[in-house]
Parts: sequence; structure tokens; C-alpha cells
Amino acid sequence: MKVFVTGSTGFVGSHIAKALAREGAHLHLLVRQNSNMANLSGMHAPPSFATYTGDLLNPESLRPGIRGCDYVFHVAADYRLWVRDPKQMYAVNVDGTRELLRICREEGVKRVVYTSSVATMGFKKDGTIVDENTPVSLADMVGHYKRSKFLAEQEALKAAYDGQEVMVLNPTTPIGAGDIKPTPTGRIIVDFLKRKFPAYMDTGLNLVDVEEVAQAHIAAMTRGTPGERYILGGENLTLKQILDKMSAITGLPSPTAKVPHIVALIFAFFDENITGRILGKQPRATVEAVRMGNKKMFASSAKAVRELGFKQVPVYQALRAAIDWFRANGYAP
Repeated sequence: MKVFVTGSTGFVGSHIAKALAREGAHLHLLVRQNSNMANLSGMHAPPSFATYTGDLLNPESLRPGIRGCDYVFHVAADYRLWVRDPKQMYAVNVDGTRELLRICREEGVKRVVYTSSVATMGFKKDGTIVDENTPVSLADMVGHYKRSKFLAEQEALKAAYDGQEVMVLNPTTPIGAGDIKPTPTGRIIVDFLKRKFPAYMDTGLNLVDVEEVAQAHIAAMTRGTPGERYILGGENLTLKQILDKMSAITGLPSPTAKVPHIVALIFAFFDENITGRILGKQPRATVEAVRMGNKKMFASSAKAVRELGFKQVPVYQALRAAIDWFRANGYAP
């Protein structure tokens, strides 16, 4: 079994690659010239895997890695909640996905598993638990990341409608070891560990163990229905509950002050424009993130449990693994 994996050096992609390796798959791993390979340490050298240098901005560079593969896992994405020029984000997430699917058709790939995001779901302000059937449209997407992922997902679903075997998996908020970038959620953990989290907003997330997300991808090779979406989630938690869990693990104090949404929005506006646009650095808070936080991103994974055999587990161990990993790798004291 030969499998091509994009995003293989990233957080979720590296866990998928390692899970595939444990299943005995021969891996073709897409890397970029400047990829940090640390997340692939511990994996055996060829014939267990071979790396192929390429970029979603240059779709034909993907063809050598895809050629001869039975399955393709498209995990790579431009995941940022603040970007100076959003054109590249759409080029990677939307155009790159469409062209990768085209090459997979041309190369005779059996099935493509596309890693989307729970961000494409139709969340409500009142914390209603949503699922794959909750009505949603492009107009509901807040910010360029959500919009680009929604449009990319539409490309995958269109390909499936036209007869290509494409499945869409929608992880919620994966946590665990190896969040090398780190992701926006990883930055929440790091900021908490650095005691840079003096207050919290009234918002909520669904946290999921990244290891279970990886196992669901393996299951998707042989289970589930092409053209369907599957939410992969763990626990629905308010931000305050997440901070309290981290406090219980670390002994660090959990913030007690709650920031009104409008105050957070004003702070994010100035931080984004001063830190981001004037100083050219990554802002700690963004308008997009605050606007997203106005909705509690609570979701149900019942469909994935039923059709993929997905395991919903408490997130305590994954949260502890993330904290231990960030500390061991110098992200936080």
C-alpha cells in the first residue's frame, strides 16, 4: 500500500504519517525546501518512507509523489488567523486542493482523504451543538482562513459529486505533542504556561486528541462514504474550562477576569494594526480570532463514531501531552 501525504511535517500530518507507518504503509511524504523535519524524527528511513519536495503553489511538483500511490491524504493548509496578503492563502488552500484532486484523478488514485476543518460548520452564538447537517454557507465564514477552507471543501465535494472517491474529515481543535508551529490553539497553551493569559473571553471550543484524529484518517481509507463530511471531535469546553484544566495539570493559576467581547475586539484591532501591519510581527490577538470567538464552536462527532469507528476520548491526556511537549521543547518554562 502506497500513500501520499501532504502536510506530513506539520502537527496533524506528522501524526497521520506515523500512524500510517505503524500500519505498514509505504509513504510518499510531501515536504517543502524549508520544511522543519523534526516531527518526522523517529520514523525509519526508506523503504518506510520517501520524501518528495514540492509545493501546493506549484501543483505539478506534486505529481512525482502522487504517482503510483493507492491513497492520498491531503492535510497541508495555510493555517493562520492573521495574514498581511490573503491571496496566497486562497492559492494554497483552494487552488492547491483543486489541482491536487485533478492530478489524483489523472494518476488513478483510489481514494483521497481531505483534511478540512470544523471551522466550515454552521456554528451559533448560543453554543448549539452542530453537526454535518447544520445549514451553513460561505456568508457564515468569518475571515480568510475559514473562507478558504470552506471553498476548498467545496472543491472536494464537487469532485466527489463528479465521481471521484473523495472523503472530507473535519477535525475540531486537535491537541497533543508535536504542535511545532504552534497552531493558534497551541499558542493559547503556550501563553498560559508563560502566564500571559490574564483574562478570558466567553467562548468555547471542541478539543480532540490528535492521536485519535490520526486513527480516524486511517479508518477513512476503507470506511465511510465518499462525498460525505465527518466531524472528528472530543470534548465541548468553554475557554474557562480549558484554562481550569491546564491549571489543574500545571498548578498555575487560571484567570478569573472575563473580558467583554467588545473590549477584546478593540484590543485585537490595535494589536493587529500596530504589531502586525506596522511592526511586521505576528499579533497576539486578531480581529478574526475574536470574531470567531463570538461563537461557541461546539460540535457532535456521532456520525464519525457510527461510520468510521471514531473514538471520542477525554482530552485530559492530550492536553497534558501538549503541555509536557511545549515545556520539553523550550516553548515555555
